[in-house]
Amino acid sequence: VQLQASGGGLVQAGGSLRLSCAASGRTSTSYTMGWFRQAPGKEREFVAALAVFRWSDYNTYYADSVKGRFTISRDNAKNTVYLQMTSLKPEDTAVYYCAADLSSVISTVPRRYEYWGQGTQVTVSS
Repeated sequence: VQLQASGGGLVQAGGSLRLSCAASGRTSTSYTMGWFRQAPGKEREFVAALAVFRWSDYNTYYADSVKGRFTISRDNAKNTVYLQMTSLKPEDTAVYYCAADLSSVISTVPRRYEYWGQGTQVTVSS
């Protein structure tokens, strides 16, 4: 599975950005797509995940720090997962990574994800 993340950029506090993660290669009817982020000097942390089972059913899960502000969604036709980020704060500044695992069990632990995309920088100015 290859993952290509895009959509990062510079935005003022209170603004919005939408990240995209396009997947290609091996497919599965059950999988989990996750977004993580890593700020300088900090560990990679979980942001949001979307678990799909039997193609149509899915669950989502968010870190408390982004709940109500970020939304993860998918477009099956485009094999793409999105992270819509609103009400951005300076503390959201980080490199954002998308990740995939071929199971439908959501995990917040980075090592549980087998496939990773390159990061995309999100910078929120105050």
